[in-house]
Amino acid sequence: MQENDAGLCAAGQPVALGVTNIACARGGLALLEGVSFTVTPGAALVLRGPNGCGKTTLLRTIAGLQPALAGKIDCAPDAIAYAAHADGIKATLTVAENLRFWAAIYGTIGIDTALEQMNLRGLAERAAQNLSAGQKRRLGLARLMVTGRPVWVLDEPTVSLDTASVALFVDVVRQHLAGGGMAVMATHIDLGLPEAEILDLSRFKARLPEPGRGSFDEAFL
Repeated sequence: MQENDAGLCAAGQPVALGVTNIACARGGLALLEGVSFTVTPGAALVLRGPNGCGKTTLLRTIAGLQPALAGKIDCAPDAIAYAAHADGIKATLTVAENLRFWAAIYGTIGIDTALEQMNLRGLAERAAQNLSAGQKRRLGLARLMVTGRPVWVLDEPTVSLDTASVALFVDVVRQHLAGGGMAVMATHIDLGLPEAEILDLSRFKARLPEPGRGSFDEAFL
């Protein structure tokens, strides 16, 4: 599926993300169950909860990187762009070469907007290995802008960013939403996006097996 505008597939049909009664696990241990929500074009959802509650696991499940234990995710896999703690950049390539690489992978053209809006224009010819942690993060986030995909699934996207860079990122997200895109983000900070809904995952904590039921082996299936 090729995307034209952020929230539209090639056939002109709006893309949405639907999560229904999802249960997911990490390392064989169930973390979350009964998670349900819908994100429609132009909307953002912020996931909250204490460390270890399952935010990253849920995002990886939504992105198709691991199977759900139960439930259903309604969204074409090629509608989703995922950004995790790793920045997804190649150290020996320049900033511009990294973005061109990802644009080629996703079949899009043009990196100028990404360079400009993430304040990377002056770093375009610098090798990624010579960037600071914050600059690498900005490059990793700029990669989202060249995917052409409407659903951004983001795990702690502001890590290593200073205040000015966080503001740049928030502006990019706002523009993405204004174009019909969607975003699901796990973050502990206030991004200043009053239009974003907040979902606390604490209330979806998986119940422990009842004493005497199940087995040691079953916990690691």
